[in-house]
Amino acid sequence: MRTAIRYLLVAAAVLAVSIGTYRLLPASIGKAPSAGHGDQHGDEHGHDEQSATMNDAKIAAAGIELDTAGPVVLRETLRVNGILQANQEALVQVTPRFPGVIRELRKRVGDQVASGETLARVESNQSLTSYELKAPIAGTVIERQAALGEYVSEQKPAFVVADLTSVWADFAIARRDLRRVKNGDTVVIDPEDGGDPIAAKISYVAPVGASETQSALARAVVANDGRLRPGLFVTGNVVMAEKPIPLAIKLAALQSLDGRTVVFVRSGDKFEPREVELGQRDSERVEILFGVTDGEVYAAKNSFIVKAEIGKASAAHEH
Repeated sequence: MRTAIRYLLVAAAVLAVSIGTYRLLPASIGKAPSAGHGDQHGDEHGHDEQSATMNDAKIAAAGIELDTAGPVVLRETLRVNGILQANQEALVQVTPRFPGVIRELRKRVGDQVASGETLARVESNQSLTSYELKAPIAGTVIERQAALGEYVSEQKPAFVVADLTSVWADFAIARRDLRRVKNGDTVVIDPEDGGDPIAAKISYVAPVGASETQSALARAVVANDGRLRPGLFVTGNVVMAEKPIPLAIKLAALQSLDGRTVVFVRSGDKFEPREVELGQRDSERVEILFGVTDGEVYAAKNSFIVKAEIGKASAAHEH
């Protein structure tokens, strides 16, 4: 009996010592790092996670277009659809003077010709002698309706030559908008070839409309450096009103990041997101009220690539 009591007393003493030792252990042992420590680490690297490093070569390879924030003129516009045509006032149909047979062809569609240059040689049926079919103007051969050995006459043109240094841009104006469009209005034309829009003046508004489309034609004569090809569709924006704005950027620069509207501003080789407050806009640009300053360089076209680079940088830091 005394032995059993002795064992119970020893066991109780051991248990008491164990409990005391547990209470003396540091509270931090076995726990994860505190939230405060994790936040501090995030603060140290937050700047890097919210930026993307891209040198000039990488920017060019990615097709990112840089632009500079600054004053612009915002335009209230009317969007219209149109088609390019050869300038009919600078186009000539070349018709044989006498009926005969084509014995030699010197030009084909797409060839450039000078005024007076020979297009073909025709053997007259009447005299059986040959005469030259010449270009009356300098320009481009846009049609050829004759083949070697083919009979030709004054009933049908053998060639059509056009001076394509200017073309017609013909736009369909809906009846509800006809009162708003007039001669002399500026129309900004987008050839949709990746280049800059082209500004021209409307020089003709048709006095009659088309019953099929319930629209009327408005035409602009547009200087052409080779970008504009007759037969292709274009879009245009007829300028209704203009307003100067002290600071604006291109709409394509805007991106959404973490629920914020941002612009990626470049400093050295780094792009950093700037949250912006927006004002008025037109079809191409938007006013900046806060977030970007005059003269700062930002990613305009393909700015989503910068966003992707920032996303990759954030993922790398998380790992």
